[in-house]
Amino acid sequence: MRQWTVDAFAAAPFRGNPACVVEPFDQWPSDDWMQALAKENNQAETAFLLRTADPARFGLRWFTPGREVDLCGHATLGSAHVLMTELGAEAGALTFDSRSGPLIVRRADDGYEMDFPADPPRRTGPVAGLADALGVEPVEVWAGRYLVAVLADAEAVRSLRPDIPALAALQGEAGEAGEVIVCADAGADDDVDVVDRFFAPGCGVDEDPATGSAHCILGPLYAERLGRPGVRFHQAFPGRGGDIVTEVRGDRVLLRGRAVTVIESRLRLAP
Repeated sequence: MRQWTVDAFAAAPFRGNPACVVEPFDQWPSDDWMQALAKENNQAETAFLLRTADPARFGLRWFTPGREVDLCGHATLGSAHVLMTELGAEAGALTFDSRSGPLIVRRADDGYEMDFPADPPRRTGPVAGLADALGVEPVEVWAGRYLVAVLADAEAVRSLRPDIPALAALQGEAGEAGEVIVCADAGADDDVDVVDRFFAPGCGVDEDPATGSAHCILGPLYAERLGRPGVRFHQAFPGRGGDIVTEVRGDRVLLRGRAVTVIESRLRLAP
């Protein structure tokens, strides 16, 4: 059985966010086996695929080293890239059945376009312990699936050194525990609109390099702020970083990015 490591939301190796994608199964392995492999891989996500009677449709599940998650953008992008580039899928679009419903990934120019559910956040009041955990007072706090802390400027986002155990202990008003986006306008001199980072110690990932699910929240937030559906983001993970373009369409958000295969390996075990 083969497995690929793909750098997602990246135009070159060693950028973006690595995801492991396992060759499709005819039936799901046990949850314990998938969790154990994800822990062994020790990447933010390992993606598991299930064949169906339709060659353009697959079941898809995602596991961090710590648990299964409901939505993962970069490992969905990585899965489509593996199917289309490594395994020869000829369809122009693939549908993935997931815990978050059907997710569609299309070929687009020199990359991919993902059709995900939008998660527009709502403005909320201060969250106890958030400023102390970040080491800076947010200008605004919003809540969707994750907490969103808007900072004063892009440099504050880039230079942030949060207290990870303190972040892990945070409980968002409506979001996942210990999962926080920080963001700010990029500034007029940048070639993107927004700079952001994502910390997720609540699911076993201290900081994620490029996060599709976070931009299901940020895309609607900044589309409203900027007065246009399309927004260019740079997720500023130190030493890597990923580039994501969003376009809001009603209750959906399109996420556009590129992907690169960096490793093909063979698993010497069976589920």
